[in-house]
Amino acid sequence: MITLDVEPRQKLALFGPSDRNLKLLRELMGVQLYAAGDHLKISGDAKSVERCVAVISELRRGLPRSGHLTLDDISRAVARSTDDAAHVPGMLDVSISGKSVAARTDGQLAYLMAMESQDLVFCAGPAGTGKTFLAVALAVSLLRRGRIRRLVLVRPAVEAGEKLGFLPGDIQAKVNPYLRPLLDALHDMMPYEQIRRLMGNDIIELAPLAYMRGRTLNDAMVILDEAQNTTPSQMLMFLTRLGENSKMVVTGDPTQVDLEPEQTSGLADARRKLTGIKGIAFVDLGREDIVRHRLVQNVVEAYGGRTAAAKVGRSRKASAPAKPPNGPHG
Repeated sequence: MITLDVEPRQKLALFGPSDRNLKLLRELMGVQLYAAGDHLKISGDAKSVERCVAVISELRRGLPRSGHLTLDDISRAVARSTDDAAHVPGMLDVSISGKSVAARTDGQLAYLMAMESQDLVFCAGPAGTGKTFLAVALAVSLLRRGRIRRLVLVRPAVEAGEKLGFLPGDIQAKVNPYLRPLLDALHDMMPYEQIRRLMGNDIIELAPLAYMRGRTLNDAMVILDEAQNTTPSQMLMFLTRLGENSKMVVTGDPTQVDLEPEQTSGLADARRKLTGIKGIAFVDLGREDIVRHRLVQNVVEAYGGRTAAAKVGRSRKASAPAKPPNGPHG
């Protein structure tokens, strides 16, 4: 823990109304901040505390000129502190059980690099390859660094042929099962109370795909999970939500399409239409990128032949030009 002395005349401007600025620093930098009289106590892991001290020092130097701090001032100072730090390719400033999140395969490294360099990334691959996990981890990193202001996690409400209307409860109870995997990924990287606070402040949002219509998402990272279960019209609606200073990541497994047989997967359709457009990246992860329990790779391999045979059958039924197959393009 480090304790900083704060001049009384700087306290209100530095801490913000109701300690608003301290709360933002706490969320962005992953540290604990305690205001006690004319002192500010900072605790957490050594690197995060060191960065936070540097950020606060920069903010204090700017106070004589401006006399107050905006949330933009704080976000930019946090972003600059990260830019000054050495960046290891494939490694994020997000940790789980004390270990930094990092790419574990060449495919995952290519995926992380694509997300960092492009504003729209499509990632297709089987279960266990880290498609959703790495996207959420990068979003948490960008949020902490002040590069984005919001994290929006989205899923289509289509699973194994079930419909929302048949599930019990209100709309929140209905969509929770579909969004739970995204929340689980967040829980690996943030304590529950922090997630609850960020969701309460609309900094983190979990929503079904249908709720995206009519919105424009600025200064955000938006992740669409299970995108193989979107239709082309839903995919178009989602992609056109991209706003200024935002990133979008679309993930899915083309072998696990739960749409009706006559429906085209929006993920496969997007690949056919958008390949070659500058600023859009497509990343394919394979069995060699599976990093879950070793049995997951065995299961994927065992089902591979059967899945391929089923997809050939669907392709023959949907060979008419008006109904392209779901195919292995996603």
